[in-house]
Amino acid sequence: MSGGGIEAPVGCEAAPSGGGGRKTPAGSAHLVIKDLGEIHSRLLDHRPVIQGETRYFVKEFEEKRGLREMRVLENLKNMIHETNEHTLPKCRETMQDYLNQVLQRLQAANDSVCRLQQREQERKKIHNDHLIASEKQHILQWEDFMKEQPNKRAEVDEEHRKAMERLKEQYAEMEKDLAKFSTF
Repeated sequence: MSGGGIEAPVGCEAAPSGGGGRKTPAGSAHLVIKDLGEIHSRLLDHRPVIQGETRYFVKEFEEKRGLREMRVLENLKNMIHETNEHTLPKCRETMQDYLNQVLQRLQAANDSVCRLQQREQERKKIHNDHLIASEKQHILQWEDFMKEQPNKRAEVDEEHRKAMERLKEQYAEMEKDLAKFSTF
């Protein structure tokens, strides 16, 4: 029952020994205590079994984890290889094709914008030249107008003076005529 040691007799049986007599009660008690310790450790002390199971579980977990990580790494490697060998060249070709088309369209749009800008600048220049010419013409007209003002004022003053003289003469005649009639 002890599994590796000497089996002790059960009950009051005496074990045959070389001394030819019975074992002392202290010796058999010692064997019983030893057997009880072994029974107790097998039935109640599960530390060695749990430690073994724990080591086995950790070993299996690490192996499975390592295998899972290896599969993940292998999948990543395959994906990177697929990307480098197939996807990137296709993307590069497609990008080059589209970029060339986009570049041509951008160049055409840029040329159109440059032409429109040039036309707009020419139109603005013509408009500004016209405004400057018109402004100069208005300034000349104003200067001519201002030069003519003293002459016209003199003419108006002369006409006014003449009209005043005519009115004075007319009123003088009317006073004479009125003086003729008042003597009646």
